Amino acid sequence: MKYSVLTAAGAAAVLVGSLAGVPAVSAQPTRAAHASATVAAPLVFGPCADPALTARGLTCGSLKVPLDYAKPDGAQITLQVTRRLHTTAVSKGVVLTNPGGPGGDGSTLPVLQQYVPNGAGMAYDWIGWAPRGVAPSSPALRCAPKYFGYNRPNYVPSIPSRMSFWKHKTAAFSAACGRAAAKALLPHLTTRDNARDMDSIRAALGEEQINYYGFSWGTYLGQVYARLFPSRVGRFIWDGVVDPTRVWYSANLDQDRAFDSNMNIFWMWLAKYPSKFHLGSDWRKIRAGYYAELKKLDRRPAAGGKLGPDELGDAMLGAGYYIYGWDDLGHAYSDLIRKGNGAALLAEYAGGDPADNNGYSIYSGVQCTDNPWPAASQTIRDSWRTHRVAPFLTWGNTWYNFPCQTWPVKAQRRTTINGTGISNKILLISETRDAATPYAGALKVRSLFPTASLIAGVGGTTHASSLSGVACVDDAVAAFLSDGTVPKRVSGSRADKLCPKLAPPTPTTVGARTMPPATTGVPADVRRVITQQQHLRFH
Repeated sequence: MKYSVLTAAGAAAVLVGSLAGVPAVSAQPTRAAHASATVAAPLVFGPCADPALTARGLTCGSLKVPLDYAKPDGAQITLQVTRRLHTTAVSKGVVLTNPGGPGGDGSTLPVLQQYVPNGAGMAYDWIGWAPRGVAPSSPALRCAPKYFGYNRPNYVPSIPSRMSFWKHKTAAFSAACGRAAAKALLPHLTTRDNARDMDSIRAALGEEQINYYGFSWGTYLGQVYARLFPSRVGRFIWDGVVDPTRVWYSANLDQDRAFDSNMNIFWMWLAKYPSKFHLGSDWRKIRAGYYAELKKLDRRPAAGGKLGPDELGDAMLGAGYYIYGWDDLGHAYSDLIRKGNGAALLAEYAGGDPADNNGYSIYSGVQCTDNPWPAASQTIRDSWRTHRVAPFLTWGNTWYNFPCQTWPVKAQRRTTINGTGISNKILLISETRDAATPYAGALKVRSLFPTASLIAGVGGTTHASSLSGVACVDDAVAAFLSDGTVPKRVSGSRADKLCPKLAPPTPTTVGARTMPPATTGVPADVRRVITQQQHLRFH
C-alpha cells in the first residue's frame, strides 16, 4: 500500500503542474556550493513553467545526479526542484520536504512554510523535489498505462480463476516495467538511492546540514539519510513514522489489520448520525451491510457497470487513512446503499488519472528493491490467514504489492537503521491509530534514535496529521523549527508528549463536498490538494 500523505495527484492540477529547467540568466543563485563528489554546480532557480507554482511563491530549478552513485561519472538523470525563500532578515537554512509514497511528487510542499504556527517556517528556505523517476523529474517511469480499470475480478481469490487472473496481471505489470522506456532506473530506485539524491540537493544548495520534514515513506527516507549522512542531519521532523524493521512485506500485513480496525471506527461514526446518513444506529449492522454490498456488486456492478467490489473497497479506503473526507464519503456510501446510486463513489475511486501510473510504477520500484520479498506461496498463505480476521483490505493490498514476486531486477539488502552519530534532536509525530504507519513503528524509531522525541495524537486515526490545526501538535512543530525545542524524553517505550487527536467532522445534512476548516495550520483549500492520496484507488 502507498505510504503517501502529501502527494499532489493529477486531479490536483489547481496547485501542481510541470516544472522545467530554467536558463541561468534568470536564475537566483544559492550560497556557494561546497565541494561534492556528485554535484558539479550549484542549484539555480528561476520562474516555474507552471504558473500555479509561481502563484504559490515557488521558484524552480533542475539538478543532474548520477543514475548509479557507484558510477558518479556515468549516466545522469534530472531532478526537478522547487524553492520558497525565507522572509526573515536572516535565514536559518533549508527545510527539505518529502510527501511519501514512494512515488509522490513533492514539488508543492514548500507551501507548508507559511502554515507553521507563529511564523516559524518563514525563517527557512523550503525545498521540494520530484524524486527520481517521478514526473516531472526525468526520465519518468511509466510501466503500463491503463493498468488500472473498472469492474475487475474480485480481489478475494475464492475461486481458482481469480487467483490466476491476479497472478498473471501483476506479473504482466512487472514485465512491462522491464520493457519501459525508463527501465534503466529499475536497479536504482531504492530508498538509499533517494537518500543520496537528498544529499546531492544539499550539496548543490551549499549547505553543511539540512533540516527535513518527511511524511509517511518520507520518514523512512529520512531515517536512511540519517544512517548514511549522520553529520548532515539538522532538525528532522518525521510524521507518520515507518518502522524500519518491518520494511516492506511485514509492514503491509500490519496495515491490513490496522485498516480493518479503523474502518470499524468509521462505521461507528456513521452509526452516530442515523438522521444524516440513514444507515441505522447499529455500527455492526452497517459493517455487515458493507460486506453484503460487496457480494451484490460482484454479481451486478453499479454506476454503469463500473463499480464492482474492488472499486468500492478502493473508494472507501480513504476513510481508514483520514477523517478529512468522512462526510462526503458517508453520503456517497449512503447513496449507494439506499438508492443504488454509485456515481459519487465511482468518482472517488477515479479521483486521479488511471492512464498515468507513474506513481504506482515508482512505488513498486522502491518497495520491490529495498529488500527481498518472501516467496509467492508464503504471501498467499499469509494473506488468507490475515483475511480471516481483517477482510477489508488484505487481498487488495496483496495484489497491489504482488508485482514484487516477479520484479525484473534483484532486491537489495535492507538498510540497518539506528541513531549512531546523530547529535541533533529529531521530532516524531504519530496518531495512535494511524493505519498506514501503525503507532508501534513510531515507538520503534524512538527506541532507535536516542535524540528523538515522540508526540502522540491519542486515539486519532489520521495518517500524518501535523499542520492540520491541532495546536498541541502544530505548536510543537513551530517550537522545534524556531529554537530546536522538543518534548523532554520520558522513561519507557511511550510517547514524550500526548496531544488530542484530529477530531472527526460533524456531518452535513447532505454531502457538501467540503472539508472541515482549520482554525490554524493548513487551510481547507490546500489540505484538499495535499491529501490527494495515491493509495489503493486504482487496481
